[in-house]
Parts: sequence; structure tokens; C-alpha cells
Amino acid sequence: MDVVFAIFTAILILGGAAFALVAAIGLNRFPDVYSRMHAASKAGTVGSGLLLLAVGVHSGELSVLARALAGFFFFVLTAPVSAHLLAIAALKAGYSMSDKTVTNEME
Repeated sequence: MDVVFAIFTAILILGGAAFALVAAIGLNRFPDVYSRMHAASKAGTVGSGLLLLAVGVHSGELSVLARALAGFFFFVLTAPVSAHLLAIAALKAGYSMSDKTVTNEME
């Protein structure tokens, strides 16, 4: 049974690390602040959530797993909302969108 938990933890860690890497690449490669925020909020949230779940599963204690799950749900609920509010603030502050942006639904 320990092998199953170790394999499951390894899968969660690799998945979380992959999503965190995608978020980091998106932060460096995307052209404007809005698409960079999108990469950070979506892929970064999933990556951090998977890593939190890996910590909870690896600990083997129910209390640590419960705290990791609570942190995961808190992060999943708050990160997209904060990214949305930051995008609205950036738009009101005058940050322009990339030339590749098709529509601006805030107008």
C-alpha cells in the first residue's frame, strides 16, 4: 500500500511541477499583462493545488490532508477572482492590450 501512495504522490508532484512550468513559460512568453495574468492564474493555480494535494497525501495523516484540501479549495476559489480584479484594475490604469487581441469585451 505504501508503493501506491508513493506512486500517487509522485504523479501529483510531476503534474503540479508541469503546470507550474507551463505557468512560468506563459509569464515569460505572452505578449501583454492580461494574457500573462491568465497563465499565472490558471496554470499556476492548478500546479499549486496539485502540489498541495501531494503534500497532504505524502504526510499520511488525516489532519494534514484536511488542511491541504482546505488550502487547495481556498486557492482555487480566490486565485481566479484576484486575477480578474487585477485585470480590471490594469485596464482602468491604461495598460494596452496586445495587437494580437481580437476583442475587448470590457468596452
